[in-house]
Amino acid sequence: VKSIIEDLIPLAYIVTPNALEAEVLAGIKVRDLEAQKKAAEIISEMGAKGVVVKGGHVAEGRVADVLYFDGEFRVYESERLESRATHGTGCTFASAIAAELAKGRSVFDAVEHAKKFVEDAIRYGLPIGRGSGPVNPLGRLLRDAEKFRVLEVMRRAVELVESSGLLAEAIPECQTNLCMAIEGAESLEEVAAIPGRIVRIWDKARASAHPWFSASRHVAKAILTAMKHDPRIRAAMNIRYDGRFIDSAKSLGWAVSFYDRREEPEDLRRLEGRTIPWGVEAAIRRAGGKVPDLIYHEGDWGKEPMILILGRDAVEVVRKAERLLRKAFHEE
Repeated sequence: VKSIIEDLIPLAYIVTPNALEAEVLAGIKVRDLEAQKKAAEIISEMGAKGVVVKGGHVAEGRVADVLYFDGEFRVYESERLESRATHGTGCTFASAIAAELAKGRSVFDAVEHAKKFVEDAIRYGLPIGRGSGPVNPLGRLLRDAEKFRVLEVMRRAVELVESSGLLAEAIPECQTNLCMAIEGAESLEEVAAIPGRIVRIWDKARASAHPWFSASRHVAKAILTAMKHDPRIRAAMNIRYDGRFIDSAKSLGWAVSFYDRREEPEDLRRLEGRTIPWGVEAAIRRAGGKVPDLIYHEGDWGKEPMILILGRDAVEVVRKAERLLRKAFHEE
């Protein structure tokens, strides 16, 4: 430790101790954000230009990494990722910071980009062996490749939609959207959808634009909620409510569930964007904790009744919708 403090740290531009290492270097307990800041200041006085005290070992819940550089603090918060492939996170983080600095980024931006890089490396880590598996530095490339694959599946699904002779009959007043998430998606930015939605033109369903990410809120939130219960269910499509569709789904042997918007807690009603996650959660609970094939609600004041069809990918969802409509319209 003495050699690190006296010989190594004075040569470093940025040092990145975790909380346990920071305790040894700074000589204080690091159990919360304020202690992280104090430790970063103490370590910077040893000669390093900047110090990042990482928060992975600090507390449960969200992770906060603290950067102290040039007399200024910056806190980088993120969700804690549950994974058994975390070996090498520290080395990967420090290396990523060095790479971002070499690319000309500021210290503050370099740490931010490095943190995101490590998050992808953890998400796509390799859970091998008996202990903690290694992170995967190629995670970001794999994530981008997965996005491309999802867009390809979405394009095939849109072709099916536009060639269908039935789906136009199922488009609601608010229009239809078709969405698919990448594997392990956690945000709306990781869900592909149709910008402008799917509309009815004469007797055909037509996509308003090519599929892209961040193009949906409501259906995308439904998918993200469902994925928390079953990560394999990554696609969904909304269609208009019709009692015949519900009966047909049941006769096809589908798992069907619902939620009643009138039961939504008043405090959630006042929060924008909370109804869909609440409703999907309620429907999944009603289905015994399993994600059903179809979720519906019968509307409320100013809210159109709706049906949501879920599946593993966008093509499967469109084919399920087609089969449902054929059954409902007595074509099957």
